[in-house]
Amino acid sequence: MSLQSLRNDEEEARVEEEEEFDHFQDEEEFEGLDQERPPSRPQGDKPHLTIAKVPLHLRSNWESFYLELLMLAGLAVYFGNFVAGRNKNHRLATAWFHSHRQLLLDNFALVGDDGRKELPPEEGEEAFSPVVGGGLVKDSESVYTLWCSGRLCMEGMLVELRLLKRQDLLSLLAHMVRPVPDQLVIRVTMSPQSMDGFVMCLATKKTAARLHKTMADLSTYCPEKKRPDKYGLPANFTVLSEMGEVANAMLDAKVLSVIKRYEECIDYIHMSDQYSGPRLQEDTQPTKLPEVKKVLLFGFNVPGMGRVSAETMEEMRPLLQLVFYCVDKVRRFKLSKEAKQKSDRNRLKVEEEFLKTTHAQRQEAAQLKREERRRVEKERIMNEEDPDKQRKWEEREHRRELKRRTPKMKQLKVKTL
Repeated sequence: MSLQSLRNDEEEARVEEEEEFDHFQDEEEFEGLDQERPPSRPQGDKPHLTIAKVPLHLRSNWESFYLELLMLAGLAVYFGNFVAGRNKNHRLATAWFHSHRQLLLDNFALVGDDGRKELPPEEGEEAFSPVVGGGLVKDSESVYTLWCSGRLCMEGMLVELRLLKRQDLLSLLAHMVRPVPDQLVIRVTMSPQSMDGFVMCLATKKTAARLHKTMADLSTYCPEKKRPDKYGLPANFTVLSEMGEVANAMLDAKVLSVIKRYEECIDYIHMSDQYSGPRLQEDTQPTKLPEVKKVLLFGFNVPGMGRVSAETMEEMRPLLQLVFYCVDKVRRFKLSKEAKQKSDRNRLKVEEEFLKTTHAQRQEAAQLKREERRRVEKERIMNEEDPDKQRKWEEREHRRELKRRTPKMKQLKVKTL
């Protein structure tokens, strides 16, 4: 490459570089640049800060959490009511037990047995003293039970305190709208030889209609309702009795006086030797008669319609005395000869009707059992590699089928003279 060509290249490069930076020398290129730049702040001045205004709904104050506060207040009220209601039910149950404890001890050898505690051995005269084991059993926050045993003519007595669900705020509000009372339910299981065969129930009209519809023994043996004025009862009661002489004997002057005095407390008195609980639904067909027991049931309403105090529970002592009086009266009562025959006929009739209703069901079950047995036998024969056995089995089944289809004819024997 010659020297002249090198010089030419250097001149061209210099010209291009000058053309590239020519706009920096042009004054019109930077017009208004100093006006857009903010004026410089003196060194001694403080910076001026502008604080934006925050809306009220975005500020962190207590008014922004009113929904959460309402939820916390509701939870506090609910748990406070739970503790208060639970404690009140416990006080009411304890008050009833302490006020009736001595009466129970006078009538039972064992009061408050929970079935889990072993009683210590007694010696000397202490062996004849009543033994108290345990006490009230708390089934739930509103249900308390007490088991008593060791008395003549009965297997045991179960006392059940069905108090209102005061620990549940929703139930408490519902009871304010529609008041319902606390209940005391006593179930006495009589020994087999201590009660004759009869069914009777004394209840308020509303309760009598419900029991007659739901209880198996009342719907079977007491089809008719009898007027209360016939027995000297208040007008709001109804009598269901299998035999008239039973109601006349049980509702004596002493029982009537207690019923009239505690009319608002007595809900029902149910006496039955055929007690089996609620009746079965129509779509269920039992294969055997239900197990029955001789039972006396007493349902008492605690006065006050939910507004109950410990003193109210203590005032129910005469109702427990009425229970023991009825137990002794049932033990001493004996049916007349005609009434006993009627009672036996009624129970025999119920058993025969039950056998008739279950006869078709038993026949169907037997037919299914025979078909299952034949099916198993056929599978066993077919699995064997013996054509002769299979042929004989098919012939035997064919003859059996023909015999079953052939109508039966009666044979008459005629004696010759």
